Amino acid sequence: MRKPFQGVWNIVRFNWPFYLMAASIVVVILLFRSYSGLLPGVSADILLILVGAPTLLSLLVSFYVYDVSGLYKLAWLSGLQQNTAGTIVNINAGFDETSVLLKGRFKDAEMIVWNFYDSSKHTEASIRRARQAYPPYPNTIQISTTDLPMRDASADMIFVILSAHEIRRPEERNAFFAQLHRIISPSGSIVVVEHLRDAANFFAYNIGALHFHSRTTWLDSFETAGLTLRHETKITPFITAFFLSKHGA
Repeated sequence: MRKPFQGVWNIVRFNWPFYLMAASIVVVILLFRSYSGLLPGVSADILLILVGAPTLLSLLVSFYVYDVSGLYKLAWLSGLQQNTAGTIVNINAGFDETSVLLKGRFKDAEMIVWNFYDSSKHTEASIRRARQAYPPYPNTIQISTTDLPMRDASADMIFVILSAHEIRRPEERNAFFAQLHRIISPSGSIVVVEHLRDAANFFAYNIGALHFHSRTTWLDSFETAGLTLRHETKITPFITAFFLSKHGA
């Protein structure tokens, strides 16, 4: 059971230096406008809008995506035809909010959870803070993105939810999806959920959207790995789910 405002609160506390800087700038602008006389009212108001509006907008969108939308209710999986008693692999980048939800949905499945976070490769400070705040799912296994510890064609479903974008280097990302291709069964499904570097996310997160990959980048990685895009859906205007299988499956 997710708590009220849990999603947006996580965004703030995992990225607190950014929000502290924005708040500090707002305070400085207000002080200059009120006491120094060096900053005319109109100029101060414009600066406040330039700093405050994008920050507030990003928080409102994050609240919608992570607290109000159906992202964590998993209703968007309703059309996934799959062996619910098979082997499910859930892969995260050090912060895992979905394994317990997937286990609740697929109660009869064998759940395997992998964490590919490597501090030498995946350098986002927000991930380190998230890892400190939340314990891993029980029996989570630390893995390498380029060498997944599973036999060929032995996974029935693989989930990579809001984590694959942390693989920044194209060659590592392509190798990762090649490994997913290797371990997924011929009838299996791979589900990748991501923000995209698109107009909606630029509107919501401004330059923060540069941390995401474009749809073209994802499709190139899927194609390079020999995966077919079977279905694509918008969970929200800011979140896309890709449903993949092996070529010819």
